Parts: sequence; C-alpha cells; structure tokens
Amino acid sequence: MPPMPPSASARRLPLACAVVGALVAVRVALPIAATRVVDDRSVRTFTLAAGQRLGITLAVGSLRVTGEAGRRDVRVEITRHAPSNEALGRLPIVVTETADGPRLAVTQSADGADPALRADLVVTAPVDAALEPLHVAEGRLDVRGLHGRLRASVARGPIVAHDVGGIVRLETTIGSVDVTRAALETNGLLRLRAFNGDVRLALAAPLRDTRVLALALNGTVTSAVPLTLKDGWGPRWGEATVGRPDRVVSIDVVTGAIRIDAPAAR
Repeated sequence: MPPMPPSASARRLPLACAVVGALVAVRVALPIAATRVVDDRSVRTFTLAAGQRLGITLAVGSLRVTGEAGRRDVRVEITRHAPSNEALGRLPIVVTETADGPRLAVTQSADGADPALRADLVVTAPVDAALEPLHVAEGRLDVRGLHGRLRASVARGPIVAHDVGGIVRLETTIGSVDVTRAALETNGLLRLRAFNGDVRLALAAPLRDTRVLALALNGTVTSAVPLTLKDGWGPRWGEATVGRPDRVVSIDVVTGAIRIDAPAAR
C-alpha cells in the first residue's frame, strides 16, 4: 500500500518551527545590539591652594575616591558611556573655577537621569585633601584612605568608606552607609546619615575622648560602645561620652538600622 501523503497541518509544522526559530534568533540578537555603547576617557588634574576644596557633581554612575600618601595634586579619571557619539554630547564635562576651589560636573543636559548616559569617575587625591561637596544623583560612592575633609551625598545608591578620618560627612537618601576602619582624630567628626537605609560604622581603634550620638526614628540602634539607650516606644536614641568630647560621632537614620562596632578598650 503506497504511503499516505502528509496532511496540510503536518506540512505546515516545519515551516512554523522555522519561523518561530527565526523570531527567537532575532529577539536574542536585538538586546546584544542595543547594549553597544561609546566610551570616552579623559583625565583632569587639579592643584588645590591652601584652604581650597574640590567639588564634584555626577548625574548617573560611580565615584571612587582614594587618598594617596605623598601626592600633591588631585587626579580625576573620567570614563563616559553613551549609546552613540551624539548621545555623548548630552553628558558634558564642565569645570568651573570658584574662590573656594574648582568644581567638576559630569551631568546630563536638562538635569536628565537617563541610565544609558553614565560616567565612572576615579579620583586620586592627597590623603589630607578637602573634597567637598561631592554629590552623586544616582549611583555609588566609594572612598578609601582619605583623612582630610570630606562632605559627600548620594541621592539614590550606597556609600562605602574604608580607612577614613578627619572631618567626614556622608549622607544618602535611598541607600546604605557602610564605614569600616574609621579613625577618630583630635577634633575629628564622623557624621553619617541615611533617610531610607542602614548605617554601619566600624571603628579602627577603641573610643577615647569622644562624644557619640545615635538616632533612629524608625529602626534600631545596636552598639558595641556602651550607650545610654532610649529604645522603647517611638524613636530610638543612644548617647555616650568617653573621656573628653574632643571628637564627635553623630549618626541618624529615618528608616533603617544603626550599628556601631569598635575594638574593646584594653
């Protein structure tokens, strides 16, 4: 008996499979093409006179700051990323000289926040440099080895700092603040704040001659440093003075947890 010819539906099946396979291939290929970007790298160098400060404003991206012993100038390496050369023009680098010191801005035109237009900044500065104000609208701030003056904020994103001291003010609106091996120097200040996120402070040495203040409006306060705590109904509040109040640690969160770690005094 001769074989039966394939039905119309059976004949259509290989064609349908081929069409689906082609569509899948197209859908896989499209994101790869969309992620292609243009990178632009440049370097700016600043020499700060006595009393001057360098300020940096970044729209979207990352800002990494490192203190380097023996360094005299501030080097800023800027890498911009954009979908095209035309789009790169919407992320200009602007340097302004003021009486207080230079100001560097890598922001989008019309105060935009397009995630496709981002920049990564790597700052290498003298250990005792004054860097303020630093501001990242959306992204991340990392600081290491700076013992001068630092005032920095992030609107949306985390702040991570290691081996810092001097006069330090760090604030984030949505994100966490994590500071490790912090040094409390004579007349020094550590001012840490988060509106919606946790704050963790790990000190490099036992507390001495320090005033500690910690406030969590909606959250908790945990401390290896003995604090006088109000942890009942309402805001959590803790404070302590160890020796003379020559140094100040001030931490507050609106919604989040505070944790203070420190080596035990010998």
